[in-house]
Amino acid sequence: MPSQSDYKVVILGSGPAGLTAAVYASRANLSPLVVEGGGGEDATDLPGGQLMLTTDVDNYPGFPEGILGPEMMDRFRRQAERFGTEFAGGAATTADLSQRPFRLALESGPLTTQALVIATGARAKWLDLPDELDFRTRLGGISACATCDGFFYKDKDVLVVGGGDTAMEEASFLTKFARKVTVVHRRQELRASKIMEERARATPKIEWLLDSVVEGYLGRGEERFRGARVRNLRTGDAKDVEAGGLFMAIGHEPNTALFRGQLDMDGSGYLVTRDGTTATNVPGVFAAGDVADHRYRQAVTAAGSGCMAAIDAERFLAHH
Repeated sequence: MPSQSDYKVVILGSGPAGLTAAVYASRANLSPLVVEGGGGEDATDLPGGQLMLTTDVDNYPGFPEGILGPEMMDRFRRQAERFGTEFAGGAATTADLSQRPFRLALESGPLTTQALVIATGARAKWLDLPDELDFRTRLGGISACATCDGFFYKDKDVLVVGGGDTAMEEASFLTKFARKVTVVHRRQELRASKIMEERARATPKIEWLLDSVVEGYLGRGEERFRGARVRNLRTGDAKDVEAGGLFMAIGHEPNTALFRGQLDMDGSGYLVTRDGTTATNVPGVFAAGDVADHRYRQAVTAAGSGCMAAIDAERFLAHH
């Protein structure tokens, strides 16, 4: 439980953005409280963010040998603790941003704060098929980030699920590493913009399974991902498609439901920030990480925006 009921800074979220904000805020003697998150309906909604479900992190500067996602987040957390950050388990259940101090209700009780950093992240959309979580974590083979994991699929056949711009971007990026990329989409027509679709269709390494859905994964008994069972929705025929990996590209959902009607959001629910800062439309409320970033979605960019949010919050409090 929180040690007090009123704080200078409360940080919602304990991924790279939230914990980096905590490091900077605590070093500025703001005695922040980090509300770690978790406890939601999604079994993968864990304190520490999406990296808690990531095995090898090879693209974060300073770790030439790579590092496990959970180990990285443990290091982030211990560094924040070292400077005096306080932590509270669970998530915020309500937020009143109509006036300062802002009022929050946690699972452990109410509190107020003079400044609020929202770093609640976004979650990739998944198919939620049997064995999916195992292949995302323990066994590997399923990912939602080609930029993060594409390197591990050199000279392999891979599948990309989705038909929008993100799917076309992921498929095109993966051709740098994979031997063949097969796009699986449930309709004949893609949702991607014409220019993205034309670029993907002109790439020899990309093949297509349209009017089709993934309905299962191969390799569970062998303890390795071996491909997917794909069904054609027009004919009803199903076949096993061998592949070394599968990339989900059916969208992300920012964790912003708590702030609807209070903070400006774009059409997909991402928080809108102002003038190259982390400031939202409510003075004293700042957004960092994937909750405001639908473009990059990397641990290093999330950490950078967490630093920005803490500095923005410190300067806001100095002037108020």
